Amino acid sequence: MLMSTSDSIAGREISQTLGVVTANAVRARHVGRDVLAGLKTLVGGEIGAYRDLMTESRDQAIERLRTEAEAMGADALVSVRMTTSSIMQGASEVLIYGTAVRLR
Repeated sequence: MLMSTSDSIAGREISQTLGVVTANAVRARHVGRDVLAGLKTLVGGEIGAYRDLMTESRDQAIERLRTEAEAMGADALVSVRMTTSSIMQGASEVLIYGTAVRLR
């Protein structure tokens, strides 16, 4: 599945637009990560546990998007966008969306 943040796929022609596809992943922090993150805030620097949590969420959302597009019969996704938000204290969402298309 080709994916692009632009409105096209270089060297390919879009023959059909199938529609908007969305997917998300919601993850919550846990006590172990919070304790380690709290200690890290004392000395500064990147909080690897949270970075890993968001990376896992992003990868899961991308895989779900790909699965949804394939179910529609798409060859590619264009205009792919991603956003994050806080759902509640301690939980975040990664939302990804794009336009499913067929290519020539």
